[in-house]
Amino acid sequence: MLKLGAWLAALAVAWASVASAGPLELYGRLPSIEAIAISPDGARVGLITTDGEQRRIVIKELSDGKLSHVLGVGLAKVRGVLWAGNDHLILLNSKTATIFDLTGPRREWLMAFDYNLKTRKTKLLMNDVRDSLNTIFDEPVVRIIDGKAVLLAEGVHFVDNHGVLSIFQIDLERDTGRLITIGEATTEGYVLGRDGTAVAQSTYNSKTGRWSLKLKAAKGWTETRILEAKAEAPALIGLGRDGKSVLVEELVDGAGLIREVAPDGTWSAPLQIEEDESPIFDPVGHQLIGYAALIGQNERYNFFDERDQNVWNSVLKAYPDQRVRLVSWSDDRQRLVVRADSPTEGAAYALVDVTAHTASWISSAYATLTEADIASVRTLEFKAQDGLMLSGYLTVPRGFVAKNLPLVVFPHGGPAARDEPGFDWWAQAMASRGYAVLQVNFRGSGGFGWKFLSSGFGQWGRKMQTDLSDGVRYLAKEGIVDPKRVCIVGASYGGYAAMAGPTLDPGVYRCAASYAGVSDLASFTPWVKEQNGVGSQRYLIRFLGAESTRDPSLSQMSPAKNVDKVTVPILLIHGKDDTVVPLAQSQTMAAALRKAGKPVELLVLDSTDHWLTKGETRLAMLRAIVAFLEKNNPPK
Repeated sequence: MLKLGAWLAALAVAWASVASAGPLELYGRLPSIEAIAISPDGARVGLITTDGEQRRIVIKELSDGKLSHVLGVGLAKVRGVLWAGNDHLILLNSKTATIFDLTGPRREWLMAFDYNLKTRKTKLLMNDVRDSLNTIFDEPVVRIIDGKAVLLAEGVHFVDNHGVLSIFQIDLERDTGRLITIGEATTEGYVLGRDGTAVAQSTYNSKTGRWSLKLKAAKGWTETRILEAKAEAPALIGLGRDGKSVLVEELVDGAGLIREVAPDGTWSAPLQIEEDESPIFDPVGHQLIGYAALIGQNERYNFFDERDQNVWNSVLKAYPDQRVRLVSWSDDRQRLVVRADSPTEGAAYALVDVTAHTASWISSAYATLTEADIASVRTLEFKAQDGLMLSGYLTVPRGFVAKNLPLVVFPHGGPAARDEPGFDWWAQAMASRGYAVLQVNFRGSGGFGWKFLSSGFGQWGRKMQTDLSDGVRYLAKEGIVDPKRVCIVGASYGGYAAMAGPTLDPGVYRCAASYAGVSDLASFTPWVKEQNGVGSQRYLIRFLGAESTRDPSLSQMSPAKNVDKVTVPILLIHGKDDTVVPLAQSQTMAAALRKAGKPVELLVLDSTDHWLTKGETRLAMLRAIVAFLEKNNPPK
């Protein structure tokens, strides 16, 4: 096992041979802007900015562009920012830990801090509520109560030594919290009304599969519907179009349907919203006002109100031939922060002022990158061996003709996630070294409807894997890549796919590199149950196509159990603080390869989580992988 220092020393010579492309720091360091939110009155924006490693919270006045507040937070893992009124910026921060002396697995815990613009002080919230943790679940919400902005958060309250999901109300003038709704042992989610009170609650027993919807009535909670859902339980989404009904998404006959449930328990007909379209809510009334979806290369926004639709259409006209996404907007919806992804200039943030009919620059997501550092990305469509139509993206290195290129196959994580068009720092970094990069939305990927997602069930390590090599064969047939110069690189599920390449689908790749990948499914599935519960384990097993955790097929699909087929070098990288895929998965794979006399290198990154949150270790990972690619699959 190599330590980080040894890796950096060993790479010094390798960097001298890198071609004229810019340094990997341009891509591997943290982005210049990680998150941005506009204040309710549209007067300022709050940002998480970085210098590539250290983070700062910055408040920028939009009237003159000046920075009115700058708060250094160093290496803290600040995940997001949101405004609670115009004078309070809420910082969402996570930490890898086991809470106090509680039994249970080590995991990532989310906490909220209030930065008060008037006092310029920051305070940890939820720290004063008895019999409760100071952690929260998901992003809190803001409501205006008695003319003041109030923060409401889901957290854990202990009843008879058992934690239940409950609602806490936080007074931001005093930074004090109080418990306002106590959940049950099986409570999994709430919908809050405009006045901040919980109007709906869902419960789910993962062991029995019993799901129920409860609505708040004058005399208390009333159970209005019960379903058996051992695999996909319905989900509460938010308030409906009238601001009183509740949105519920459920799976019916293989399709995700969204319905509105009235306060009296009446369920509406399904709304004309597809299962992979995301609801959009009004920033003041919090009711449903439209939905968005990624269709091909473009982000499509559909608003119910014609005026809102006309506003968005005018935004699109300001950024032709770019993917434009709504990031944040003022309460009157007249000032919008958007992210525009340009195929030639990368990603950037801009302010659109509807009233003034102007669009002004805020900053690039990666301010140190220039147009010369960004490779073009094209959309691909091809058929798998069994005829299933697949899509994906090909990044072609800048200055190269798309002919007979060396290739890196770069599968996404999840696996029920997807690759998207636009700037991808990791793919762009590899392309900057002279590699074409293929990202395939293989069967089982999310974002393409339930039918495509469920086509991956039972295909983990099978057709989900060959979909990747089918992409290689398609590009080779088109003459775009050299089939003898192909490697595979991935993280999380993509890391599994990288290890599965030379073990389950040999003969396609000349090297493989995995970050935080799963190698031994027989040991991983029980760990998932311990970490996330039986529901998560059940979902994983169905994706695997196994009957149980003891199914012999788990060994058949595990790279660590099939190392005898390996004929190419493998690089494994893992973070010590990974709470999604444990470090033991890479260690197991390394041990199996060494025992079989196969070429393997293992790099363990200290204080690194599953998401490569630290700039230093993110760059160390990228440098190690690029050096490995250049050694085993030279780009020239």
